[in-house]
Amino acid sequence: MPHPNTPRPKKQSQSVRTPSNLIFGRTQQKHQSSRTGKRTVMKFTDSPVIELPVRNSLISLQQDNGSMHVGTSVWPCSLVLVKFIDRWAPPTPNPIDPNPYSQLLDFRNKRGIELGAGCGAGGMGFYLLGLTDLVLTDIAPVMPALKHNLKRNKPVLSKTLKHSILYWNNLDQINSLKPPFHYVIAADVVYIEETVGPLVSTMDALMADDGVVLLGYQLRDPEADKLFWELCDKTFDIEKVPHEDLHPDYAYEETSVYVFRKKKKKEES
Repeated sequence: MPHPNTPRPKKQSQSVRTPSNLIFGRTQQKHQSSRTGKRTVMKFTDSPVIELPVRNSLISLQQDNGSMHVGTSVWPCSLVLVKFIDRWAPPTPNPIDPNPYSQLLDFRNKRGIELGAGCGAGGMGFYLLGLTDLVLTDIAPVMPALKHNLKRNKPVLSKTLKHSILYWNNLDQINSLKPPFHYVIAADVVYIEETVGPLVSTMDALMADDGVVLLGYQLRDPEADKLFWELCDKTFDIEKVPHEDLHPDYAYEETSVYVFRKKKKKEES
């Protein structure tokens, strides 16, 4: 992946299957705009197209790296998470399968929700891998990018996936989604300290007692990182997927996948 200052193509979008055109860095300007909700016009043709192979399908993602919202770019952890699932999710669950993740990734009769869906890579990938009862969520200014990519990939998905506006910790919006969900999916969502508390409480509110959070993670901001893990340690049992279990083509050095489960409540004596 290039340094964030690498010039982007200005005339015609490219189609790439590698992470070389994803954004690893972040800008204060984007963060400020995300907080203020300033409306911008998406310019999808000015940025590279990202292609993500999932089983026998190919997701094509148009992004707007020049917009004022972090959610309009494809971030690497969404690809890492999807390809981890792609490696281990059994096409046909088998109780005697030696696959160590076959039970965790048995999507049959389960509901899922993605937080911070952005351009939709994570949600679309999970849908193609069998999590078909799924809703993708993000804030209102990012919805044009999400809707654009859901429409773009409708021939691959055979439908337009469910999507909804969700601001973390907005109880009315959370309740309208009718939790609980067995799977709460999130990737590259920890980058501003002030949103960490709402994020963790929203994960907890949406997640079933026997559910899991599947998280693609990379350190973006030291203060946000510190607070995130402090709050998660109080709320969840945390398991880090061994790096060697990630997809070999998408095992980026600085990215990780985690599985969160709710801490069991201590029985009152």
